[in-house]
Amino acid sequence: MPSSLFAWLKHLSRVCGFDTVDSFPPGHPYARTRWNAAYFDIASDVKPDEVERRLCAAIANTPTVFAFIRHPTPRMQRALFAVLEERVRRNGNAAELALLLVAAFRSPHTQEALPGLRAAIDSTQDEDGAERARSLLVFLAQMQSPFDVIELPS
Repeated sequence: MPSSLFAWLKHLSRVCGFDTVDSFPPGHPYARTRWNAAYFDIASDVKPDEVERRLCAAIANTPTVFAFIRHPTPRMQRALFAVLEERVRRNGNAAELALLLVAAFRSPHTQEALPGLRAAIDSTQDEDGAERARSLLVFLAQMQSPFDVIELPS
């Protein structure tokens, strides 16, 4: 009886939005995507599209939180691309963020936001972090996208 009561209370808590979610619901196209709930306070009653929007907004505001997402969705990756582009344009440190993207692709379950992204990352597997970041930034600079992903300074 206590276990069924506990299960019912847990279900009620989730339905009422008192729980914090750390993944999309089962059956969702990105059900493998996980995030650290301590960094993303998202109530359990929030719809999946809104969850993804909030995660992307968090990446745009504090891009280092990308490190706390496993199997980021293509939309989340594009949010990081936008921050990378801005950092490169301002001559900031984009390498740190590029390495976050490299780390996300250690898993074969991460879907690529741009064609060839995984191949570009995998091709630098034997290189050090700085070279991997530089190669990834060069790849992104060559890609055509709706928002000119990245322009590397000459």
